[in-house]
Amino acid sequence: MTDIDAQDRIETLGKDFFDDPQAYYRRWREAGPVRQVRFPKGIPQWVVIGHAEARAVLADPRMHKSLAGIVEVTRQKDPTTQLDSQAMTLAGHMLNTDPPDHTRLRKMVNKAFTTRRVAALRPRIEEITAALLDQMAEHDEVDLLEAFAVPLPVTVICELLGVPFSDREDFQRWTKIMVGVSSDLDERRRCSAEMGQYLAALVQTKQTDPGDDLLSGLTETREDGDQLSEQEIIAMAFLLLIAGHETTVNLIANGTYALLRNESQFRALREDLSGVPAAVEEFLRFDSPVDWATVRYTAEPVQVGDTEIPAGQFVYVALGAANRDPARYHDANELDVNGDTSGHVAFGHGIHFCVGAPLARVEAEIAFTALLQRFPDMTLAPQAAPLQWQPSLLIRGLTALPVRLRG
Repeated sequence: MTDIDAQDRIETLGKDFFDDPQAYYRRWREAGPVRQVRFPKGIPQWVVIGHAEARAVLADPRMHKSLAGIVEVTRQKDPTTQLDSQAMTLAGHMLNTDPPDHTRLRKMVNKAFTTRRVAALRPRIEEITAALLDQMAEHDEVDLLEAFAVPLPVTVICELLGVPFSDREDFQRWTKIMVGVSSDLDERRRCSAEMGQYLAALVQTKQTDPGDDLLSGLTETREDGDQLSEQEIIAMAFLLLIAGHETTVNLIANGTYALLRNESQFRALREDLSGVPAAVEEFLRFDSPVDWATVRYTAEPVQVGDTEIPAGQFVYVALGAANRDPARYHDANELDVNGDTSGHVAFGHGIHFCVGAPLARVEAEIAFTALLQRFPDMTLAPQAAPLQWQPSLLIRGLTALPVRLRG
């Protein structure tokens, strides 16, 4: 099934990884919580799969994320690497920064995603949800991704950021390419250029004709005199637009798929909808919408568990593996909507903990509550198997989810 290097026992990720990454994680776990893995391009990388080790790495300031450092390590590993200047502009957001730059950028958006601000969005999210379910009710079978899991968070993030909903097909297409593992460099460069041009034009519009939305707010000068540069706003818009919808899309779809494959859990949640918030945390743990956290690198040797990772190495944290670590969670590979999910790392951990986590949780709680109320007899459609997963290390998401709405 996989290609194993006989000399160093570094496993190469096979194409089947995306169908069932947990099969790989179970095998890797036999050798410990930290593994070296060879990417299809042939470069070994470090991957952390243990829960305790994952939380430690995610919070360790010696695990750097600055874009300049990532570029330097990339060139050290492969001096022939050609970097896409437009992609670099888009990547210059707070997820690819270390303090103090990260602290400054994060402060700019924290206020938009507080629990109080998100709670104020609840009526509008409920309204969008009800309208989508009304449209679904006109059919016996639908693709739940296309009909519900995608348009709900896309509509919410468009309204929050001030992005025209009519442009959704373009940025969703760009997102799929940019979070995937396509080796077509021309396609990725073309996608970066298109999205960069789109966001630059959007930001310019907000600067000249601001509205009551988050992007317009980011163009303003703060009370302390600080102001984001145009390039910083473009990069922030890129991060918030992609992260603000893609993760929630897959939280809703993955959670629904998990429920539909487990009748007893579906029934238990349907009969007690007060359990939805806890169930959402279990969906996050069980099939994390972000499988691998974005890359970190070591500027000095770092001890992770019993393994010393040398300086100048890239390190990934497999959130989906950590969340099913049997050393942390009993029956980790079983869905339990009433189970212990404390400490899961689906939203990360430490200073880079997902700023949009409150919004994602509220959207998911509303979505699952309404979905189960409206379609209590929903099942997978006969043509649902086998389902296909996106070929992405970052995103764990289906390409379609056909469901029958009535039994």
